[in-house]
Amino acid sequence: MPLVSPLSPNHDLETKQLAEFFNETLGFCPNSVLTMQHRPAISKAFINLNKAVMANEGRVTSALKRMIAWVSSNAAGCRYCQAHAIRAAKRYGAEQEQLDNIWDYKTHPAFSDAERAALDFALAASVNPNTVDENIKSNLYAYWDEGDIVEMLGVISLFGYLNRWNDSMATSIETGAVESGEQYLGKHGWEKGKHI
Repeated sequence: MPLVSPLSPNHDLETKQLAEFFNETLGFCPNSVLTMQHRPAISKAFINLNKAVMANEGRVTSALKRMIAWVSSNAAGCRYCQAHAIRAAKRYGAEQEQLDNIWDYKTHPAFSDAERAALDFALAASVNPNTVDENIKSNLYAYWDEGDIVEMLGVISLFGYLNRWNDSMATSIETGAVESGEQYLGKHGWEKGKHI
């Protein structure tokens, strides 16, 4: 059971309007946002930050951003965000072979060296203690520019917030996210856990 119950999508009309962004991303407004609107300033600020972080201004694709979010959420152990991230990666054009083998990104041929560098960065930046080092940095700079790296760290940081929010809240997971989690992550033991 969630720590705090989500409110109706109609609770705050400004949040509702901003949350239309998630209809494209996920196909629904996430319960995390509906919970945040207990304090509408938080829900609105979060949605605007999400939009800014997920905007593509360089070479980091929407699909890669969502795979970065998955790696970050997997490192944090947030099952809610793992399912959301893999669902969004699919919706934003990640290749089927990548979705099926995201657990093995380090060695699977579906991932390029540039993608591996980005996903290694996501992993190193998401564990505690942080393990971003000169090796991670040199791998990143072999493929990406500073603007791209800022976009990547924006995704990692956004999902750091979401991982803590959703795991602490035990946010109820939506049906669509459960379907994606079971389809792409279930073979590796993914389940809803406390997000019922």
